Amino acid sequence: MSRIEELISEHCLGGVELKRLGDIVRIKNGKDHKMLGDGAYPVYGSGGVMRYADNYAYNRPSVLIPRKGSLGNLFFVDVPFWNVDTIFYTEIDESQIRPKFLFYFLTTAGLGEMNQAGGVPSQTQSVLNELKIPVPPLEVQGEIIRILDAFTELTAELTAELTAELTARKKQYNYYRDQLLSFEDGDVKWKTLGEVATIGTGSHDTQDAIVDGEYIFYARGHKPLRLNKFDFDETAIITAGDGAGVGKVFHYAQGKYALHQRAYRIVPSAAMNPRFTYHCLKSHFYEYIQKASVSSSVTSLRRPMFLNFPVPVPSLAEQIRIAVMLDKFDALTESLTEGLPREIELRQKQYEHYRDLLLSFSKLESTTA
Repeated sequence: MSRIEELISEHCLGGVELKRLGDIVRIKNGKDHKMLGDGAYPVYGSGGVMRYADNYAYNRPSVLIPRKGSLGNLFFVDVPFWNVDTIFYTEIDESQIRPKFLFYFLTTAGLGEMNQAGGVPSQTQSVLNELKIPVPPLEVQGEIIRILDAFTELTAELTAELTAELTARKKQYNYYRDQLLSFEDGDVKWKTLGEVATIGTGSHDTQDAIVDGEYIFYARGHKPLRLNKFDFDETAIITAGDGAGVGKVFHYAQGKYALHQRAYRIVPSAAMNPRFTYHCLKSHFYEYIQKASVSSSVTSLRRPMFLNFPVPVPSLAEQIRIAVMLDKFDALTESLTEGLPREIELRQKQYEHYRDLLLSFSKLESTTA
């Protein structure tokens, strides 16, 4: 039997009492920080540390709970801090509950889904005060904290290692991709994109999307949406026509699909292998288009900008060989179902699974509502 099992058997065999959050903490509002000078104390907003100031609002361990914005973005702070009005801080009754235990439990409470407004996500003290919190004996809380601290540190280390490995793989991939797509003068023919592809746009707006549409709807840099009709039946490369992702290659379309009116479709001709063309565009098109783009309130593309982009045209057999190699690299570095990104995702899910198990308790039968 593990230490945590022994403690639960000793102290919590009949269940754990649930208490209102408002009975174990006082939720306090933040204050404006503009009058503060620069210093050593972190100033928190709903997105995290905004700056460092010369004064603090509270100097005890606290759990910070966003009032507006990213409602599930909780922070545990055990140094003196200041918080602004977009995030609450908590004065915690440590005779009942350990601050770190409260933090870990609240990460499982689904605060991110508890929006109390129709516009910008927001939270109220009255709703938070009614949350039911399991309050096992302090000795049990301490053992759970010890386990989760160790598991959190291990997960962070593994994730950092995997992320570093993924970064190295991507650099390696970019190096080999650029090498494979670099041709000496005279080795291959070079043509413009306008000579080897058809370029056009779609006709829909994002508001046209429907939940149960039969066809994929590519909407600029967004995750693909759905539509109940299609515009094209082809193999094409999709890039954003304006906004923050302008010029980035987002999607590789095959079959029937619909397209946003501000996204561009690039359809390779019979002389070009579509995947080879995709990799050529992904390698150099963004940098090329940044030099040719027009800036007003947003950066945007015009069809003529595409036409002069230089494309190497080796034999179709060579195009296919290169495309197959680059597709394999692509799967290792970018797919969410293969390689390191999937491993990082699984590590996080594993952590969340064991955290939730540790923080699940039987309700004490004698507890009143």
